[in-house]
Amino acid sequence: MSFFFSNVSQAEEGVRKKSKVREWIEAALFAVVAATLIRTFIFEAFVIPSASMEKTLLVNDFIFVSKISYGPRIPNTPLAWPFTHHTLPFTKNIQPFTTAIEWPYKRLPGFSSVKRNDVIVFNYPCGDSVLKNLAGEDEDYYSMYRSLGDEYIRKNYPPIVTRPVDKRENWIKRCVAVSGDTLQIIDGIVYINGQPGKVPLHFEARYFVTMPDHKPIDSQLLDQLESDHISRPTIDSTMFIYNLSSANVDTLRARGAIVKRKTYDAFGDSRVFPFDVKHYEWNEDCFGPLYIPQKGATVKLDTLTLPFYQRIIDTYEHNTLRRDGDKIYINGQETTTYTFKMNYYWMMGDNRNESTDSRFWGFVPEDHIVGKAWIIWLSYHKNRIRWGRLFSSIQ
Repeated sequence: MSFFFSNVSQAEEGVRKKSKVREWIEAALFAVVAATLIRTFIFEAFVIPSASMEKTLLVNDFIFVSKISYGPRIPNTPLAWPFTHHTLPFTKNIQPFTTAIEWPYKRLPGFSSVKRNDVIVFNYPCGDSVLKNLAGEDEDYYSMYRSLGDEYIRKNYPPIVTRPVDKRENWIKRCVAVSGDTLQIIDGIVYINGQPGKVPLHFEARYFVTMPDHKPIDSQLLDQLESDHISRPTIDSTMFIYNLSSANVDTLRARGAIVKRKTYDAFGDSRVFPFDVKHYEWNEDCFGPLYIPQKGATVKLDTLTLPFYQRIIDTYEHNTLRRDGDKIYINGQETTTYTFKMNYYWMMGDNRNESTDSRFWGFVPEDHIVGKAWIIWLSYHKNRIRWGRLFSSIQ
């Protein structure tokens, strides 16, 4: 009997024992699954590539973005390689996902809704269609189409690349207006519902600067100001243009510099939303008033209001839109109104004059919201760590 039990225990031990290779494979698979779930539903790491959010966020700030703040999205394209986005690393145009299965927009419950002045990561709304240049980099199809025309694009670019919502480029800006707000910009100052909007603590604007020696700001002082910007000369050879925070302005004036605010003074900028200079002579510093669509709200539709809401109707909310003279048809029915199916938001950079934001492409739909910028976990500049920025919260 003892011999029988001994054989059984030895057999069981042989069955249970795993090879080192199998143990490593199982551990790796567990790590990948766990990391993917965390990245999808809890938080994700991003790096700041541009100066559009200075001084709140600087180039080469590494941040964590909370996805549970507004509720994590269920992926639109669940079949994808882990830890990839719209293009496979080390390739120019290989997509690491398939649209064989596409799930409709759904968001799990979160701790809060989007609030004014939140710093938010979102999928670029016009990123559904992109062009690839010779270097394999993305170029905005819609802005190229408006400036160069369809014939030029067809002759000089490969086929248009289309992407589902969750695979569009990730951008980061500040939400200055939420659904239901009315926004207006007067001389570079944002007004929300008729009242001046909150100015971010590290907000930057464009200034004319004349230093005491009539030369550009030297590199040592630029480092002190934490600025990567190259000076731009004006007609006056002693005056230069910089983007500065209020603290930077105080520092320069204390050194004897003459510093004056500069706003954009050209009207009818064709780059600015809604791209209708005939009826809306707006620019980046003089803009609106504009209503930010709210779910369930109904607006009047005519040839004057259609430019604001056309992309919402036919692209974001998937209707068939047709215009015949002064008549507007949605899903084959003539209409003079439209009721929104989602909430929308208006995003702008804190470095206001160096930011390509909602002024240049319009509203951000709620299904494009990725998460709330949470904390800076690493930051470096010119191969040096910015120790004072580590583990600081994003305001």
